[in-house]
Amino acid sequence: MAILTAATSTAPNGAQQKSYLIPLLLVTSLFFLWGLANILNSALIAHFQPVFEIKRAQALLIETAFYFGYFTIAIPAGLFMEKYNYKKGILFGLLLYAVGALLFIPAAKTLTFGFFLVALYIIASGLAFLETAANPYVTILGKPETSVTRLNFSQSFNGVALVVGPWIAGQFIFAGNEGAMAHLAEKQQAAEAVIFPYSLIAGVVLLVAFLFFLVKMPEPAKTSTLKFNVAIFKHKHLTQAVIAQFFYVGAQAGIWGITLNYITELLPGLSMESASKNYMIIGTTLFVVGRFIGTWLMTLIKDYKLLTVYGAAASLLCLGGVFAGGEVAVYAVLAINFFMSIMFPTIFALGVKDLGEDTKLGSSFIIMAIVGGAIVPPLMGLLADHFSIQEALLLPCFCFLFVIYYGWKGHLIGPVKS
Repeated sequence: MAILTAATSTAPNGAQQKSYLIPLLLVTSLFFLWGLANILNSALIAHFQPVFEIKRAQALLIETAFYFGYFTIAIPAGLFMEKYNYKKGILFGLLLYAVGALLFIPAAKTLTFGFFLVALYIIASGLAFLETAANPYVTILGKPETSVTRLNFSQSFNGVALVVGPWIAGQFIFAGNEGAMAHLAEKQQAAEAVIFPYSLIAGVVLLVAFLFFLVKMPEPAKTSTLKFNVAIFKHKHLTQAVIAQFFYVGAQAGIWGITLNYITELLPGLSMESASKNYMIIGTTLFVVGRFIGTWLMTLIKDYKLLTVYGAAASLLCLGGVFAGGEVAVYAVLAINFFMSIMFPTIFALGVKDLGEDTKLGSSFIIMAIVGGAIVPPLMGLLADHFSIQEALLLPCFCFLFVIYYGWKGHLIGPVKS
């Protein structure tokens, strides 16, 4: 996911362009850092169930805490950077990220699930600042005509994180911390398995913050202030984009949240470590590949038509995950990632089209719709707990139906019918 904020800039001259290499690399590192935090949640959800003896619905509150952080802080982050500047916003966001990651230490030592949820909320709050600033920063670090190329380059590192994350989880979080945990000491050891990777992440984040502090960063040009205008809801394509984004992010968060449980349940005998390093990584790789292929396909096919097709494919694959079995079902669920890949940016772009002065406000509402990631996953957990983990996929199947509708008719520009 990427929080987009419009910005304008003046192209730097030839002598200045070389000086933007280090700032560009620093900003690019942010894309990797927020992607890593996002994908590691799926490992935490699976890992904490036996540690805290909680059901899936409770474990999926991890996604609720995380996405609620985005939801509540996205607008304050934008206002903070309007009042101060983007560099200060990034520094503050990195500090929040590091604090949240370091809070995993006392959370693990005290063996408190609620403490972990607070830590994840703080991490996500920091990420809201980073995502608000990163995209406009990339657009000004070079020639205007190559800004799209730079943005694609930077966003590719978000994809790298989605591939690296499952390997990190298998290597550090799950390794040697599985099986029955009959004794408190075993649960304590398993809980503390998260300390090393999250302490390492905190260290890297603080190093990046220190480099940002040292490096002189240009500032994106000031844009119009964020103002609320109730008339914005007359734009049908925007209001329906908000709904479509709510359902999409909810589906994505829910699917990622149950994937490891789903794999190990349908392939008995497979460890969480193997599921993460050998299967989950396939799904996240497909997500990255799908983004690149989808971007290329949009040069041949209208974006809204491709969104409709991808939504239909994702919905059908959910049904495959419900009714098939064994590896067929597992690969069906992993393949959903390929078709989810273009949904967030495509819904966003279609939703803010032709909004004019209301673009910034419309963007904010679509961003806030990511609260779907806080609501849908626990509902999927309830379905999994009371019926089966396969039947839980009926919920994202329903979510993708609205994405199909948005690509088919919901994106059409016109006033809301009274």
